[in-house]
This record gives sequence, C-alpha cells and structure tokens, in this order.
Amino acid sequence: MKYSKIDLIKEAIKNKGFIKKIPDIFRMIKLWMKGEYKTKFMSLFLPLLGIVYVISPIDLIPEITIPVIGVLDDLALLTFIIPKFIKEVDQFLLWEAQRNNANIIDVEIVE
Repeated sequence: MKYSKIDLIKEAIKNKGFIKKIPDIFRMIKLWMKGEYKTKFMSLFLPLLGIVYVISPIDLIPEITIPVIGVLDDLALLTFIIPKFIKEVDQFLLWEAQRNNANIIDVEIVE
C-alpha cells in the first residue's frame, strides 16, 4: 500500500485540532517576528523545521528505497512535533487573550 506524504500529514493532524489553529500559528509567528510575542526561539523553530522536513521531498530514510520505514520516520516526527506546537499555540492564545484584557479566571494547558 502506497502512501503520499500529504495523506500521512492529513491523517496525523486531523484529530489534534491542528488545522483549526493554522491561522493562530501564522498570527503567532508574525507577532513573534515583530518582537511582541516573547518565546524561546527553539519553541517555534524546531516544530517548524519538523513540519518542513515532513513536507520536503528530501528524507533521511527515503520512502522509495524503504517504503514502510520511510513513512514511519515522518509519522514519528509528526507525533512528536504537533503536540509541542499546539502547546505553544495554546500558550500564545492565552498571552493574546491576556493582552486584549480578556477576563481569564482559570486556565490549564496540558500536554
């Protein structure tokens, strides 16, 4: 059974709420680049680098030579990166709400 990277990405992220947060991700990166949103460089860089790696046709373990294992390295990377990225986006949304003077009573960000 042959899988495309796009199908694998869709499958890996469809149940994580990642798609709904894409506009928030772009807003977070934009505010971070302006210097308004302060966070560690690696908190944004590593997840973005991982997503670029999965989308990129260049792989450490190519799907063409080793079909099953080549796909598994991408899936493993996605399962590690997406929860970390969503946690960072949730922290950004909390920061943004506090910045906009929203009434936040009790919030917990869980992994």
